[in-house]
Amino acid sequence: MLSVVKKFGSSAGVIIPKPLLAEFGVEAGDSVELKVEAGRIVIERVINPRRQGWAEDAKKLAAAGNDIPEWPEFGNEDDAALTW
Repeated sequence: MLSVVKKFGSSAGVIIPKPLLAEFGVEAGDSVELKVEAGRIVIERVINPRRQGWAEDAKKLAAAGNDIPEWPEFGNEDDAALTW
């Protein structure tokens, strides 16, 4: 598929047709990784797992003492019996 590099302000870009985006699972607004390999521009889909980094952030909050429930008075009556 032939395309043209167009000027966008002080940058330049190429319009990627929707069928090509759909073929590798990307939609407008998604993040992509751009790199040059062997004289070609390669565009790769960025896949971020859901909740990525949450465990590390929770550890940081706990270490800083910021892991106290905001509304402890609204617990469930069976919370004490729960085992994890």
